[in-house]
Amino acid sequence: MILREHEMIDIPTGSGPMRLHVLRPAATGRFPGVVLFSEIYQVTAPIRRLAAMIAGLGYVVAVPEVYHEYEAAGTVLAYDQPGTDRGNALKYTKPITAYDDDARAAIAWLADHPACTGRIGTMGVCLGGHLALRAAMNGAVSAAACFYATDIHSSTLGEGQQDDTLRRIGEISGELLMVWGRQDPHVPFAGRQVIRETFEAANARYEWYEVNGQHAFLRDEGHRYDPALFLQCMAWVRSMFERTLRPG
Repeated sequence: MILREHEMIDIPTGSGPMRLHVLRPAATGRFPGVVLFSEIYQVTAPIRRLAAMIAGLGYVVAVPEVYHEYEAAGTVLAYDQPGTDRGNALKYTKPITAYDDDARAAIAWLADHPACTGRIGTMGVCLGGHLALRAAMNGAVSAAACFYATDIHSSTLGEGQQDDTLRRIGEISGELLMVWGRQDPHVPFAGRQVIRETFEAANARYEWYEVNGQHAFLRDEGHRYDPALFLQCMAWVRSMFERTLRPG
Protein backbone atom coordinates (compact mmCIF):
# COMPACT_ATOMS: atom_id res chain seq x y z
CA MET A 1 0.00 0.00 0.00
CA ILE A 2 1.03 3.61 -0.57
CA LEU A 3 1.76 5.33 2.73
CA ARG A 4 0.86 8.69 4.21
CA GLU A 5 3.66 11.08 5.06
CA HIS A 6 5.68 10.09 8.14
CA GLU A 7 4.01 11.59 11.25
CA MET A 8 5.56 12.37 14.65
CA ILE A 9 3.41 12.54 17.77
CA ASP A 10 4.51 13.23 21.35
CA ILE A 11 2.48 11.30 23.92
CA PRO A 12 2.59 11.45 27.74
CA THR A 13 4.24 8.72 29.80
CA GLY A 14 5.10 8.38 33.47
CA SER A 15 8.64 9.59 32.72
CA GLY A 16 7.81 12.46 30.40
CA PRO A 17 6.76 12.98 26.77
CA MET A 18 7.67 10.19 24.34
CA ARG A 19 7.83 10.71 20.60
CA LEU A 20 6.11 8.17 18.36
CA HIS A 21 6.93 7.90 14.67
CA VAL A 22 3.76 6.84 12.88
CA LEU A 23 3.48 5.30 9.42
CA ARG A 24 0.16 4.15 7.97
CA PRO A 25 -1.57 3.45 4.67
CA ALA A 26 -2.84 6.37 2.63
CA ALA A 27 -6.03 4.44 1.88
CA THR A 28 -9.15 5.26 3.85
CA GLY A 29 -10.41 2.77 6.39
CA ARG A 30 -9.18 1.23 9.61
CA PHE A 31 -6.21 -1.10 10.01
CA PRO A 32 -4.68 -3.18 12.80
CA GLY A 33 -1.86 -1.55 14.73
CA VAL A 34 1.74 -2.58 15.33
CA VAL A 35 4.07 -1.05 17.90
CA LEU A 36 7.58 -1.46 16.51
CA PHE A 37 10.40 -1.26 19.06
CA SER A 38 13.81 -0.21 17.77
CA GLU A 39 17.31 -1.35 18.53
CA ILE A 40 19.51 0.70 20.89
CA TYR A 41 20.07 3.41 18.26
CA GLN A 42 16.43 4.59 18.29
CA VAL A 43 14.57 5.46 15.07
CA THR A 44 17.32 5.15 12.47
CA ALA A 45 16.82 5.07 8.71
CA PRO A 46 16.76 1.21 8.68
CA ILE A 47 14.12 1.22 11.43
CA ARG A 48 11.99 3.71 9.47
CA ARG A 49 12.27 1.51 6.39
CA LEU A 50 11.28 -1.55 8.43
CA ALA A 51 8.28 0.37 9.77
CA ALA A 52 7.34 1.37 6.22
CA MET A 53 7.51 -2.27 5.13
CA ILE A 54 5.04 -3.29 7.85
CA ALA A 55 2.78 -0.29 7.25
CA GLY A 56 2.73 -1.11 3.55
CA LEU A 57 1.23 -4.48 4.39
CA GLY A 58 -1.79 -2.68 5.79
CA TYR A 59 -1.00 -1.70 9.38
CA VAL A 60 -0.77 1.48 11.42
CA VAL A 61 2.77 1.36 12.80
CA ALA A 62 3.99 3.37 15.79
CA VAL A 63 7.71 3.45 16.63
CA PRO A 64 8.58 4.85 20.09
CA GLU A 65 11.81 6.66 20.87
CA VAL A 66 12.89 4.28 23.62
CA TYR A 67 15.33 6.65 25.34
CA HIS A 68 13.07 9.70 25.43
CA GLU A 69 13.96 10.47 29.07
CA TYR A 70 17.66 10.77 28.27
CA GLU A 71 17.89 12.13 24.73
CA ALA A 72 16.19 15.06 23.02
CA ALA A 73 13.22 14.20 20.83
CA GLY A 74 14.38 13.12 17.39
CA THR A 75 17.81 11.95 18.55
CA VAL A 76 19.28 9.10 16.50
CA LEU A 77 22.41 7.34 17.74
CA ALA A 78 24.98 6.53 15.07
CA TYR A 79 25.98 3.01 14.07
CA ASP A 80 29.49 3.56 15.37
CA GLN A 81 31.36 2.89 18.62
CA PRO A 82 30.26 6.06 20.44
CA GLY A 83 26.64 5.45 19.38
CA THR A 84 26.83 1.82 20.44
CA ASP A 85 28.38 2.73 23.78
CA ARG A 86 25.70 5.34 24.46
CA GLY A 87 22.87 3.02 23.47
CA ASN A 88 24.16 0.18 25.62
CA ALA A 89 24.71 2.49 28.59
CA LEU A 90 21.14 3.78 28.38
CA LYS A 91 19.79 0.24 28.01
CA TYR A 92 21.07 -0.52 31.50
CA THR A 93 20.25 2.92 32.95
CA LYS A 94 16.53 3.00 32.21
CA PRO A 95 14.35 1.20 34.82
CA ILE A 96 12.43 -1.82 33.57
CA THR A 97 9.23 -0.25 34.92
CA ALA A 98 9.78 2.74 32.63
CA TYR A 99 10.12 0.47 29.59
CA ASP A 100 6.84 -1.19 30.56
CA ASP A 101 5.07 2.12 31.15
CA ASP A 102 6.20 3.34 27.73
CA ALA A 103 4.83 0.20 26.10
CA ARG A 104 1.45 0.59 27.80
CA ALA A 105 1.26 4.22 26.70
CA ALA A 106 2.13 3.41 23.08
CA ILE A 107 -0.31 0.49 22.92
CA ALA A 108 -3.16 2.55 24.39
CA TRP A 109 -2.49 5.48 22.06
CA LEU A 110 -2.37 3.25 19.00
CA ALA A 111 -5.49 1.26 19.94
CA ASP A 112 -7.42 4.55 20.18
CA HIS A 113 -6.13 5.94 16.87
CA PRO A 114 -9.06 6.60 14.50
CA ALA A 115 -7.32 4.66 11.71
CA CYS A 116 -6.74 1.61 13.94
CA THR A 117 -9.17 -1.25 14.47
CA GLY A 118 -7.95 -1.70 18.04
CA ARG A 119 -6.23 -5.00 17.28
CA ILE A 120 -2.58 -4.62 18.30
CA GLY A 121 0.63 -6.51 17.63
CA THR A 122 4.18 -5.73 18.64
CA MET A 123 7.47 -6.23 16.85
CA GLY A 124 11.07 -5.49 17.65
CA VAL A 125 14.72 -6.08 16.87
CA CYS A 126 17.63 -6.48 19.31
CA LEU A 127 16.65 -4.45 22.41
CA GLY A 128 13.31 -3.97 20.69
CA GLY A 129 12.79 -7.71 20.43
CA HIS A 130 12.93 -7.94 24.21
CA LEU A 131 10.63 -4.93 24.56
CA ALA A 132 8.14 -6.40 22.08
CA LEU A 133 8.06 -9.60 24.15
CA ARG A 134 7.50 -7.72 27.40
CA ALA A 135 4.81 -5.58 25.75
CA ALA A 136 2.97 -8.78 24.87
CA MET A 137 2.35 -9.27 28.60
CA ASN A 138 -0.31 -6.60 28.04
CA GLY A 139 -3.60 -8.38 27.34
CA ALA A 140 -4.37 -5.96 24.51
CA VAL A 141 -1.53 -7.45 22.42
CA SER A 142 -2.57 -10.34 20.17
CA ALA A 143 0.86 -11.18 18.71
CA ALA A 144 4.53 -10.28 19.01
CA ALA A 145 7.32 -10.76 16.47
CA CYS A 146 10.73 -10.70 18.18
CA PHE A 147 14.03 -10.75 16.30
CA TYR A 148 17.36 -11.65 17.96
CA ALA A 149 16.06 -10.28 21.26
CA THR A 150 18.86 -9.44 23.67
CA ASP A 151 19.12 -9.79 27.46
CA ILE A 152 16.22 -12.23 27.84
CA HIS A 153 18.29 -15.31 28.61
CA SER A 154 20.52 -13.38 31.03
CA SER A 155 17.71 -11.38 32.68
CA THR A 156 19.85 -8.24 32.46
CA LEU A 157 17.63 -5.57 30.86
CA GLY A 158 17.23 -2.25 32.63
CA GLU A 159 18.55 -0.57 35.74
CA GLY A 160 20.12 -3.10 38.08
CA GLN A 161 20.21 -5.69 35.27
CA GLN A 162 17.66 -7.94 36.99
CA ASP A 163 14.59 -8.07 34.76
CA ASP A 164 11.76 -10.53 35.34
CA THR A 165 10.90 -11.33 31.72
CA LEU A 166 11.44 -15.09 31.89
CA ARG A 167 9.42 -15.35 35.10
CA ARG A 168 6.48 -13.61 33.44
CA ILE A 169 6.22 -15.51 30.14
CA GLY A 170 3.07 -17.22 31.41
CA GLU A 171 1.31 -13.83 31.38
CA ILE A 172 1.46 -13.70 27.57
CA SER A 173 -1.79 -14.83 25.95
CA GLY A 174 -1.05 -13.86 22.35
CA GLU A 175 1.04 -15.64 19.74
CA LEU A 176 4.81 -15.22 19.60
CA LEU A 177 7.25 -15.34 16.72
CA MET A 178 10.86 -15.72 17.90
CA VAL A 179 13.68 -15.53 15.34
CA TRP A 180 17.37 -15.95 16.15
CA GLY A 181 20.64 -15.82 14.25
CA ARG A 182 22.74 -18.89 14.95
CA GLN A 183 25.90 -16.82 14.47
CA ASP A 184 24.74 -14.11 16.90
CA PRO A 185 27.22 -13.86 19.80
CA HIS A 186 24.74 -11.86 21.90
CA VAL A 187 22.35 -14.80 22.29
CA PRO A 188 24.37 -18.05 22.25
CA PHE A 189 22.92 -21.54 21.89
CA ALA A 190 22.76 -22.10 25.65
CA GLY A 191 20.87 -18.84 26.06
CA ARG A 192 18.38 -19.72 23.36
CA GLN A 193 17.79 -23.07 25.05
CA VAL A 194 17.01 -21.34 28.36
CA ILE A 195 14.41 -19.17 26.64
CA ARG A 196 12.80 -22.02 24.74
CA GLU A 197 12.61 -24.26 27.78
CA THR A 198 10.88 -21.42 29.63
CA PHE A 199 8.38 -21.04 26.81
CA GLU A 200 7.63 -24.75 26.90
CA ALA A 201 7.17 -24.78 30.67
CA ALA A 202 4.77 -21.82 30.36
CA ASN A 203 2.80 -23.45 27.49
CA ALA A 204 3.43 -20.36 25.40
CA ARG A 205 1.91 -20.16 21.90
CA TYR A 206 4.99 -19.59 19.80
CA GLU A 207 6.84 -20.19 16.55
CA TRP A 208 10.62 -20.54 16.80
CA TYR A 209 13.17 -20.10 14.03
CA GLU A 210 16.95 -20.28 14.16
CA VAL A 211 18.54 -19.10 10.93
CA ASN A 212 22.08 -18.82 9.65
CA GLY A 213 22.50 -15.15 10.33
CA GLN A 214 24.48 -12.75 12.46
CA HIS A 215 23.11 -10.24 14.95
CA ALA A 216 21.16 -7.47 13.18
CA PHE A 217 20.77 -9.44 9.95
CA LEU A 218 17.54 -7.51 9.24
CA ARG A 219 19.26 -4.11 9.33
CA ASP A 220 19.64 -2.97 5.72
CA GLU A 221 22.89 -1.13 6.41
CA GLY A 222 26.22 -2.77 7.11
CA HIS A 223 27.90 -6.06 6.31
CA ARG A 224 25.58 -8.24 8.42
CA TYR A 225 22.46 -7.53 6.37
CA ASP A 226 21.00 -10.60 4.64
CA PRO A 227 18.34 -9.58 2.09
CA ALA A 228 17.13 -13.14 1.49
CA LEU A 229 16.64 -13.70 5.22
CA PHE A 230 14.89 -10.35 5.47
CA LEU A 231 12.28 -11.42 2.91
CA GLN A 232 11.85 -14.81 4.54
CA CYS A 233 11.33 -13.20 7.94
CA MET A 234 8.82 -10.68 6.60
CA ALA A 235 6.79 -13.58 5.23
CA TRP A 236 6.69 -15.12 8.72
CA VAL A 237 5.66 -11.78 10.24
CA ARG A 238 2.99 -11.19 7.63
CA SER A 239 1.53 -14.66 8.13
CA MET A 240 1.28 -14.30 11.90
CA PHE A 241 -0.11 -10.79 11.87
CA GLU A 242 -2.67 -11.64 9.19
CA ARG A 243 -3.84 -14.60 11.26
CA THR A 244 -3.93 -12.86 14.63
CA LEU A 245 -4.73 -9.23 13.87
CA ARG A 246 -7.31 -9.76 11.10
CA PRO A 247 -9.56 -12.47 12.52
CA GLY A 248 -12.18 -13.77 10.13
